[in-house]
Amino acid sequence: MVKLVLLRHGQSLANQENEYTGWTDSPLTEQGRYEALDAGKLLARVEIQFSTLHTSLLSRAIETSNIVLDQIHENWVPIKKTWRLNERHYGALRGLNKDKTREIYGKKQVALWRRSFATVPPLLSQTDHERRYQVWPESILPRAESLEMASNRIIPYWLDQIAPALLHGKNQLIVAHGSTLRALIKYLEEIDDRSIDGVEVANAVPILYTLDDKLKIMQKRELK
Repeated sequence: MVKLVLLRHGQSLANQENEYTGWTDSPLTEQGRYEALDAGKLLARVEIQFSTLHTSLLSRAIETSNIVLDQIHENWVPIKKTWRLNERHYGALRGLNKDKTREIYGKKQVALWRRSFATVPPLLSQTDHERRYQVWPESILPRAESLEMASNRIIPYWLDQIAPALLHGKNQLIVAHGSTLRALIKYLEEIDDRSIDGVEVANAVPILYTLDDKLKIMQKRELK
């Protein structure tokens, strides 16, 4: 048996202000740092020895990762950072208050943008160019993404980097974002396209999977 833990970052400033972020950096709030500390303490109690931590290129996930590794006394564990674990890109919605968008576009449309698998938010007029992405081709930079599009970049990373390690009995920790973890959960639990809209991933609540030697789920529990 091998262990996989999924963890969404602690509260970010954008979470606090109820804004869309996506690939935009938003720092952890003081509450978010405390949430990350608590998540680390919960993981420390189950005494899992991780081989690798995987996270995104966004600071809220990276800071959460560092706090958690300190708490479990495993800050020597290698951290792999990848754009493939970035939050879903919310396109032209980024920076907007979620309640305000419901007033402008209507609750039904906003629900589709936020929760459905295939609906794409309004596009940016052009892609952003940041130094952190300069080592990759410009084609990786989205103007907006549906959850399905985000899944299409996440699952190859799972297959290439995470699943092989698990198959060799090496416990893995993924610290990422609400929507991208939903995409991974959909894949792992074989959730259909319609049902995924009801799946929520709370900030800083570790989700612990016990997997068999074929990576089938034997047990799932949230640490609280």
